Amino acid sequence: MKRINIKYLVVSLALILSLTLGAGCSQVPDVEISPPPTPPVTPTTTPINPNWIPPVESQAQLLPDFIAVVVRVKPSVVAINTEVITYDIFNRPFTQPGAGSGWIIDEDGLIVTNAHVVEGAKSITVTLADGRTFPAETVRTDPLTDLAIIKINANNLPAANIGDSSQLRVGELVAAIGNSLGLGISMKGGWVSRLRVSIPTSLGQTLDDFIETDAAINPGNSGGPLVNMAGEIVGITSAKIAAIGVEGMGYAISINIAMPIIEQLILYGVVIRPYLGVTLFDVNPTLIFRYDLAVDKGAFITYLAPDSPADEAGLEPGDVIVNLNSEQITTAQELILAIHSCQIGQRVKITFWRGETKNTTYATLAQRPPS
Repeated sequence: MKRINIKYLVVSLALILSLTLGAGCSQVPDVEISPPPTPPVTPTTTPINPNWIPPVESQAQLLPDFIAVVVRVKPSVVAINTEVITYDIFNRPFTQPGAGSGWIIDEDGLIVTNAHVVEGAKSITVTLADGRTFPAETVRTDPLTDLAIIKINANNLPAANIGDSSQLRVGELVAAIGNSLGLGISMKGGWVSRLRVSIPTSLGQTLDDFIETDAAINPGNSGGPLVNMAGEIVGITSAKIAAIGVEGMGYAISINIAMPIIEQLILYGVVIRPYLGVTLFDVNPTLIFRYDLAVDKGAFITYLAPDSPADEAGLEPGDVIVNLNSEQITTAQELILAIHSCQIGQRVKITFWRGETKNTTYATLAQRPPS
């Protein structure tokens, strides 16, 4: 994790769910006074390597023990140290150090880590397993998925093998390797406890398709690899629950979810997503009572961005979307995932309720503006 001081729920993933804001919040929205999101800013990022070719999925054989796993993987794991300007209670600036982990995805100096590890850092250094240290030359982040790419000026590095997280099974042995507590690269072994886990963040939002493991995860592990017994990366360590009486609940972003994001960050410098242009809440009993809704499940619209696909499709605040392209929608999160599974420029069919009337409209998804 980026900071050494961790509160009781350490999910440290800055997820700003698109379409455009929170899903599943507990407050009751007021559709008349919902403030608009911040206007989009034209991106200034450039590709890290527009000709990059993603690594082929590894077909490595299982290794006999964790010793062999560490021998294979540790040379590809890096320690990341940062300095961030923060302020004391008297609003005086001071430099706060941070520690995280990463792993080499390309021999020409491409490092994968978490976005929160490098967020706001005025300096970032990467220390390789052989002791060499390099400053970060280029950094590209995607806060929505808490992923980042760091480019350093180095060549012929030992790139890690990429696995297939869809092949994981509950009870399978895995290892978390990283810069635990900022003390250097270490390994903690454990098992896969659950798969395809959704976990809430402190912002009242939800992250999906996580791997839960009882391998010990500590501050500094963020961005490091979760590997299987073939020494393949199957997840990116990102979160843990550190409440009193809670043990063995750490989480990693599945590599199958992460790889498309990593690829876009390297090829384009930014992640390009489809965009509907709405702010959403889950339908709940309070909303049903307050707005006399005709349905008890769905994605409740509280705001539409002007001139967005949703606006052009005739949707309005107070509408409840219950279906997208014949896929049933029962929560705001389901709608977000359904939109993300579509393509920019795709025409989608939207079924929604307005008052007591069920309606159908069509929207052509646009490219999501940068936050």
